[in-house]
Amino acid sequence: MRRAGRATVLLVVLGAVLAVLGTGTAQAAGYRYWSFWDGSGSGWAYATQGPSLVRPDDGAVQGFRFSVSADSQDAAKPRRSPDFSKICADTPARSGTKRVALVIDPGTAADAPEGETPPPPRTACAQVPKDASSAEALASVAKPLRYGSDALLCAISGYPVAGCGEQVSGNGDSSRQATADASAPTSASAAAGSGGSGGGPSAGVLFGVGAVLLLGIAAVAQARRRRG
Repeated sequence: MRRAGRATVLLVVLGAVLAVLGTGTAQAAGYRYWSFWDGSGSGWAYATQGPSLVRPDDGAVQGFRFSVSADSQDAAKPRRSPDFSKICADTPARSGTKRVALVIDPGTAADAPEGETPPPPRTACAQVPKDASSAEALASVAKPLRYGSDALLCAISGYPVAGCGEQVSGNGDSSRQATADASAPTSASAAAGSGGSGGGPSAGVLFGVGAVLLLGIAAVAQARRRRG
């Protein structure tokens, strides 16, 4: 009987823990937004600053990718290679300017807002003043751009028509507006608020698990006292 009682208590505790963890997983969501990338011979690297702050050198390659992702580790990369010589082959160097190769990838239909169809990926060679930012280079070849009140980059060449960094639930539905740091308009970690890898339970979930375990330990101790 004692063993049966202990097993029952442990099963209750385990079930509660799994329920808490399951709740955290069910609530996990991504954000629909334009991410910003630095290109090089080795591929794409997630940019650590927003395009309004970056002032690329002549010969730089930068990418923009629209997708749903939880954070920078989960973000989808542009689907074109960062090849400056190819993208800017028809744009000769000019005194007083710099050339910035841009890869603009609106993503797939799966990531598109409801009712919208993403245009095909494209490349462009922006020839801009030497002190121009990445945002200014983008604006020179991909208008109209749309920004949110918090400086989040919402649309490139008018896509998408609506929405800006909204949170997307597991079934693809938008649930709320994401917050973003003005210094990093296309940062996934900014869009996701609390950031992190997005692959594990949140601090709130872990706290809940700890509370459940403590209650389970207390229940076992109380059962022992009663039997004693």
